[in-house]
Amino acid sequence: MLQPRFMVALLCGTSAFALMTFVMTGAPLAMVAEGISRDHAVLGIQWHVLAMFAPSFFTGHLIARFGKEKIVATGMAILAACAVVALIGITLAHFYIALVLLGIGWNFGFIGSTTMLSQAYRPEEASTAQGLNEPFVFGSMAVASISSGVLLNTLGWQSINILVLPIVTATLALLAWGDYRQRKLRAQ
Repeated sequence: MLQPRFMVALLCGTSAFALMTFVMTGAPLAMVAEGISRDHAVLGIQWHVLAMFAPSFFTGHLIARFGKEKIVATGMAILAACAVVALIGITLAHFYIALVLLGIGWNFGFIGSTTMLSQAYRPEEASTAQGLNEPFVFGSMAVASISSGVLLNTLGWQSINILVLPIVTATLALLAWGDYRQRKLRAQ
């Protein structure tokens, strides 16, 4: 579990899930605060949930074709695009597009990192490895949810989306480092 491959996978999955929860929790509250109806806020979350799970029909094929690291990186880039769209404007269309991007980014980031994780330990280590992964992922999700509400209330919707960008950047750097390290090990 202290292997860099395992830690990279764990941190990528944790980032994907925490960022998704962080933005998703604040989005409907921000929508209503901006004068958008609750019905439209609910519809935005419905589109977001659809975008989270609908790509699952082909995410595995994309991982098989392009590799898990590239799919995680694509997911992180889509999460960054979500933040950029949300920073550009606060119309209903901005919220809806951001929420759909958020769902797709989470799907690629989380499924890709879960695939990475499952290949980072031996079969006899599976229960221990998964047992360590779950508290990290879901603990970060709880912190992200609470933090989102606090940050939205104190600093506003823009601050939530600004915070996404350095976390995505750090996750991409970690992913690149892990990929570089794996290539170096294969070359030896």
